[in-house]
Amino acid sequence: MTAMERPVDVEEGKRPGAILFMCGMNAIRSPIAEAIARSILPANTYIRSAGVRAGERDPFVDVVLDEIGLSLGRRQPQTLEELEDDYFDLIITLSPQAHHAALELTRSNAVDVVYWPTMDPTVAIGTREQILESYREVRDHLAGLIESRLLKRNGIAAQSA
Repeated sequence: MTAMERPVDVEEGKRPGAILFMCGMNAIRSPIAEAIARSILPANTYIRSAGVRAGERDPFVDVVLDEIGLSLGRRQPQTLEELEDDYFDLIITLSPQAHHAALELTRSNAVDVVYWPTMDPTVAIGTREQILESYREVRDHLAGLIESRLLKRNGIAAQSA
């Protein structure tokens, strides 16, 4: 396991209080991660997402979140510059571009930056159902990582993903 893949330490008192999920355009991966994290992490955890560059809302994200009872509401993609707050204990990057940007952004700050490689579902081709399946894979991948790496189970941090 490399340093980039190490689980986040969620021992008692060490759970991140502010988490930022980052991807390229904040249109698919990071908003999915934000919605899932908001639904399963403690309510006092500050959770946001942003992109390296501006993107457009992706309707397939709404479909796959609705399938699990979640919604983005009126939320629109935003860039790092558009974030209201810029203090985070942990930045989780979901694309190489976002990871490089986060490392550059935090080089003089004490912020943990963790890379969770996550495929871009927009590269999928085929029928609507085949494309939706690639979005579901991303959703389920992120849900598994959030559960296994950010939730505390039985007093011990989960170590598998």
